[in-house]
Amino acid sequence: MANSANGTLEQRAREISASHAGRKGPLLPILHDIQHEFGHLPEEAMRAVADELNLSRAEVHGVASFYHDFRSQPAGRHVLKICRAEACQASGGDAISEAAARKLGIAMGETTHDGHVTLEAVYCLGLCACGPAAMIDGKVVGRIDEDRLDQLLSECRQ
Repeated sequence: MANSANGTLEQRAREISASHAGRKGPLLPILHDIQHEFGHLPEEAMRAVADELNLSRAEVHGVASFYHDFRSQPAGRHVLKICRAEACQASGGDAISEAAARKLGIAMGETTHDGHVTLEAVYCLGLCACGPAAMIDGKVVGRIDEDRLDQLLSECRQ
């Protein structure tokens, strides 16, 4: 990223931080707003947030890396989240996770080379009775089998 773009990104992160002034515990809402705007949490933005909140970079990074929904790199055009919680594992979720990774040629947490799909683990979508479950672009889908997985992946590639 060019220096002028970094300056703009840093300035925008500072503006987002300032918009939460006076709020108790503003770090999570700030990080959500930054990710919503940029699609991920750029390092320059994290430094600016640490500075604005008088926190160490390690504190901000620790919070950002603890939560699975925050990402340090932009996601693909589609995000496929596969439930890895116990109920979904018991109903075949491990096989679905392995099949998704194999079919996409990536591991959990990665994005396909063409930028179409990011594959992520999620720990409970609340569809325990309908497992294995997945979420594609925010839409929850239950009872995923390999045929349904193929259908979802085909829709992502269109």
